Amino acid sequence: MKKQYIEFRNRSGFGDIINNYFLFLKYNFKEYSSLYLRYNAVSIVLTIIASYLLVTGFMGLASRDFRFGMGTNIETEGYFFGGMIILLLIIFVTSLINYSFSSAYVVDYVNNNGKVESKSIWKQIKRNIGDIIILVIVGALMYFAYLIISVMISFIPFLGFIAQYAMSFTLSAIFGLTFMSMFSRSNGFSQAISEGFNFTFNSFLKVIGYGLVIGILNLMVTALILAIPGFLIGIYTYFSVENNIELVGNTFATLVFTFGFIAFILSFIYTQALTQVAFGVLYYNLFELKHNTYLQQKINQIGVNEQL
Repeated sequence: MKKQYIEFRNRSGFGDIINNYFLFLKYNFKEYSSLYLRYNAVSIVLTIIASYLLVTGFMGLASRDFRFGMGTNIETEGYFFGGMIILLLIIFVTSLINYSFSSAYVVDYVNNNGKVESKSIWKQIKRNIGDIIILVIVGALMYFAYLIISVMISFIPFLGFIAQYAMSFTLSAIFGLTFMSMFSRSNGFSQAISEGFNFTFNSFLKVIGYGLVIGILNLMVTALILAIPGFLIGIYTYFSVENNIELVGNTFATLVFTFGFIAFILSFIYTQALTQVAFGVLYYNLFELKHNTYLQQKINQIGVNEQL
């Protein structure tokens, strides 16, 4: 497909921003995914290993008979909890890589009219590593506070549910826009998070609505990715039950369920990276609406051309 540059720095309406996001994926999906795999190759391998340990431990705990070797119940629990802890750490680190990678990718895309270089992305990540670590610590505290508040309001029928999702989308927007501010303008942590908060709350309905739409669309992408492995696992489980084949403790069943779990985790991580790309598109729109820099640059360029 012919590569085409999509300009994000426009004073676009809500629908146009979403359209720009999909146009970006249409013309850059292959290149973006290729670089994504290069940056996440190690984490993908570790995710596969951790997922196997987690599913193996779960199957062992379910049967209380660790049939994959001479292990005991203690070893089975070790596989389960060890796999869970390792997987959570991998997802956490991979999420940071993806936030940074996607932000740097969008910034490089805009600054170079669609030309993205892997070295440039890596340089941007290294340059901002200190502020990224600070943002992660603050973000973890914010998320912890969100969990506490969510538990408190979960008892409120319907309104509690709506409030939880509103807070979730708000936190995601603040985090995503802060990352973009950090990478696009080389802002330090305090400036970046201040801009993230300002953009989020100054255009609250737009930001929340955008996050909701992108979240639903990315959920559909995840469903499509999981459709084939989900169908195969469903068929295997159905015929196993029909033929009285024991699933718990079965090595082949463990491999099948591990495959499905890995597909789910990897698709979740990938759509998370795409969500940050979407917030990158939104950031440039909000920045242009507030500062009007790109339009002014175009006007000045027209004036210079007329003088020539």
